[in-house]
Amino acid sequence: MSPLEGSARVAESDVDVSGVQLVSRERSSAPPPRLSAQNMTKRFGPLLALDDVSFELRPGSVHALLGENGAGKSTLVKCIMGFYQADAGRVLVGSSEVAISNPREAQRLGVGMVYQHFTLVENMTVAENLVLARADRPAIIDWKTEHAAIEAFMETTPFRVPVRKLARQLAAGEKQKLEILKQLYLGSRIIILDEPTSVLTPQEADGVLMTLREMVEKSALSVAIITHKFREVTGFADDVTVLRRGRFAGGGRACDLSTKDMATLMVGGEVPATSIERSRRVAAGAPALSIDRLHADDDIGLPVLEGFSVDVYPGEIVGIAGVSGNGQDELVEVLAGQRLPTRGALRVGGKPYQPTRAQIQREKVRLLPEAPLKNACVAHMSVSENLAFRSFDQAPLSRGRWFLDKSKMRERAERAIADYRVKTPSADAPIGTLSGGNVQRAVLARELSDEAKVIIAANPCFGLDIAAVSEIYARLVQAREAGAAVLIVSADLDEIFTLADRIVVISEGRVVHECLARDADRAAIGYHMGGAAHPASAAS
Repeated sequence: MSPLEGSARVAESDVDVSGVQLVSRERSSAPPPRLSAQNMTKRFGPLLALDDVSFELRPGSVHALLGENGAGKSTLVKCIMGFYQADAGRVLVGSSEVAISNPREAQRLGVGMVYQHFTLVENMTVAENLVLARADRPAIIDWKTEHAAIEAFMETTPFRVPVRKLARQLAAGEKQKLEILKQLYLGSRIIILDEPTSVLTPQEADGVLMTLREMVEKSALSVAIITHKFREVTGFADDVTVLRRGRFAGGGRACDLSTKDMATLMVGGEVPATSIERSRRVAAGAPALSIDRLHADDDIGLPVLEGFSVDVYPGEIVGIAGVSGNGQDELVEVLAGQRLPTRGALRVGGKPYQPTRAQIQREKVRLLPEAPLKNACVAHMSVSENLAFRSFDQAPLSRGRWFLDKSKMRERAERAIADYRVKTPSADAPIGTLSGGNVQRAVLARELSDEAKVIIAANPCFGLDIAAVSEIYARLVQAREAGAAVLIVSADLDEIFTLADRIVVISEGRVVHECLARDADRAAIGYHMGGAAHPASAAS
């Protein structure tokens, strides 16, 4: 039975202007068609974002798309999906060239995309989100019929999500499954996934990818996946394409490429070393940062932190691991002074801490927020001005209280740009014109160029390339070695395992597990992230 019983659907005889058969929502037993992008070029003004790139997704395969931040991966798939119109090149579905002017046209051809950030309407049910996604939804919806049809559709899929539940009530893993279900519901035979596991526990990530892998092996789907995780490539992909600076850098069968091979293709030479060697001393003495039974509400007044407590000692990196949406954002906002707690206490160096600008300066607390252009910089202001935010009203940058010494400010900025290898046309360039990795390097330069006693870093390497990640890791470890207490809040478990001396797991606003990193069990951490005890610990 069709998932859209009683409603309009694409007729078998419908074809687009290129003669390509349009998909029906009835699942076909035939293999999905081949998807090819040939000699794609795309410019944005003087910037050549994509330069003569070709990509081919074989029927019934998983193809991983790798590359540094800004390498052209998103531009390529957006040209395929019709978000952008390529300046040169063509897209073929099967053997026919197609003109895809927008994502709706791609969907009609059976090509769908699951985005890095959820596209669900939070206050609508699962069923409503599915029906809303349809181009052919009726003006008057018979919800009894729709619910029955969607329930029947769910029986044909490997994922199960309660159809009457509101999207905002779903866990992150369920939301990701719903995004994939949406594409299956719309009849997609080719699915492009953009960083699909960034908000999932390791078990959820492996479960989702394994299920898709099984569908691919049954020739029900073809999947292209944009990812930064080599483990996902080696574990689930058939083919690999690597882009670098908008060009094809190499690729081949995943089984023929080592992790080092792929990383070298991404950066264009030897992989930059991530300096994480550090002393074996055990942090001792009084905590540098104490978070004591902290409570806070979210933006609509619902409790999101419920008695969260952790101490961080000088010379220690503590990693907060958890699935996104369990209070991490609110925790960072409280520590940064952007959100008021409802209860609990903060202490820095044993003294009560109120995160005002004056006390942040006095106690040498440094902040590396996620999405720095949104949370730590003013995009239209220069690199030099952004680097001066912390100390513009202090000597030598300030003469008296009212006059900025622009020459001193530029001198300091140029030293920081050189020290932290920030790639920018000049200190006077707007910081918003820099790549993500270079914006993060500039924020690092501002926050870590003098002594830091406490560093709070939120997803510091999210979406960045290998070179930028290596730089940031090295700087955080260097600060730790100099005696700073470092709190890293990250949804990337690999990042936590790479950097942390101690791991704390947060779930539903509470600490649910804590261990030394050297004793950590990845499976146990993953189970606790998902809100459940590891079976081995539960059995004991």
